[in-house]
Amino acid sequence: MIFIAVRFQVRPEHSDNWLALVDDFTRATRNEPGNLFYDWSRSVDDPHSYTLLEAFTDSAAGEVHVASEHFKTAMEAMAGAIATTPEIIHVEVPGQGWNAMAELSPRP
Repeated sequence: MIFIAVRFQVRPEHSDNWLALVDDFTRATRNEPGNLFYDWSRSVDDPHSYTLLEAFTDSAAGEVHVASEHFKTAMEAMAGAIATTPEIIHVEVPGQGWNAMAELSPRP
């Protein structure tokens, strides 16, 4: 599995509408055959910081994603709304998605 985490610093005037800006891109990516998950979160400490967690079944699926029209369209749209170049972690990890956390479970 290819696991990617990307941190975006968004311009203040775009912070509140960031998720709307990336909505079409998010839905299109989630519908790609090799996509395992594609989830956004907003920092509780910095309202202009968003983190994207995404995973693909393999490198080939990631390449299809980057070559897609919706990727190219989104990069153009996001370029006008970000304050700095995004930071990325891109690693290959074993497995095909989330696993249960061994250290914590709900109380009965």
